[in-house]
Amino acid sequence: VQLQASGGGLVQAGGSLRLSCVASGPAFRSYTMGWFRQAPGKGREFVAAIKGNGGGTFYEDSVKGRFTVSRDNAANTVYLQMNSLKPEDTAVYYCAADRHLISSSVRIGQQYDYWGQGTQVTVSS
Repeated sequence: VQLQASGGGLVQAGGSLRLSCVASGPAFRSYTMGWFRQAPGKGREFVAAIKGNGGGTFYEDSVKGRFTVSRDNAANTVYLQMNSLKPEDTAVYYCAADRHLISSSVRIGQQYDYWGQGTQVTVSS
């Protein structure tokens, strides 16, 4: 599986961006898709995930109510709609995929087998 993330950019605080991640390969609908981010000088952080086959969504507490993860299985694409952006959301955002994650593992980056290249999101104050 190859992942290609896009949609990052520079936005003012309070603005919105939508990230996309296109996956290659079969059986996309069965994959758990995750979004992670890494700010300068910090470790990788879980942001959101959506399980395959209608298994539900998961969010990091600081983005709940502002970010929405969704998927279009026909297009092999997962989205991260980011609203009410804050300067602390500035980071490189990565999408990740795995076919065999259980719900208790979706927040753990090391559990994902496949990673995209990252897209920069910068939120100015």
